[in-house]
Amino acid sequence: MKVNSVIIFTLFLFMLTAASAQDKWELRRNEDGITIYSRQSADGKLVELRLLCQLDATPEELIKQLMDINSYSSWVYSNRKSAIIKRVNDHDIIYFTESHLPWPIQDRDLVVELNIEPVTTPNATQIILVKSVDGILPPKRHFIRVPYSLVTWRITPIPGNKVNIDYTFSLNPGGSIPKWLVNMTITTGPYKSFVKLRELLKVERNKR
Repeated sequence: MKVNSVIIFTLFLFMLTAASAQDKWELRRNEDGITIYSRQSADGKLVELRLLCQLDATPEELIKQLMDINSYSSWVYSNRKSAIIKRVNDHDIIYFTESHLPWPIQDRDLVVELNIEPVTTPNATQIILVKSVDGILPPKRHFIRVPYSLVTWRITPIPGNKVNIDYTFSLNPGGSIPKWLVNMTITTGPYKSFVKLRELLKVERNKR
């Protein structure tokens, strides 16, 4: 009985240690005011990423840009085409996006629903969820349909008409992508996307 108790206790400690390791974000890039972390999901199937930065925009300005689906190819990394499938209401959109990826990776496409959660108090954190949905569009030739994707934007206004961004991204890219290639490129797309988004927001603000 004592031996069994020791074994059970040892396994319990191992499970706690493993769970702690899975919860820990690993710093992958810190450049130009953009900090990026990554971690592996508990089941090892998802790539998870967290990005922190500050943007010169109000929540309203940023949301206007995020709702402009047709403009995604101008700032979202590897985006070849994006278009609205259905506008559910003023704060809920279903759209598709196609990504052109470098050889030998096959191009991906994705259907998602973007939902802006209402803010109930002034200066509260605005949350936007962008989650993959099934059964909207049939599979396309030459594309692998991304089976799962979840993006969460946490947008907090700060003085000076700026916002703090806490952006998390979970993805199962589908198909077969070498792990070494994922590790090598995991920060490239998000970093370049946010650099372009920051520039685009400045241009739009200067127009007014």
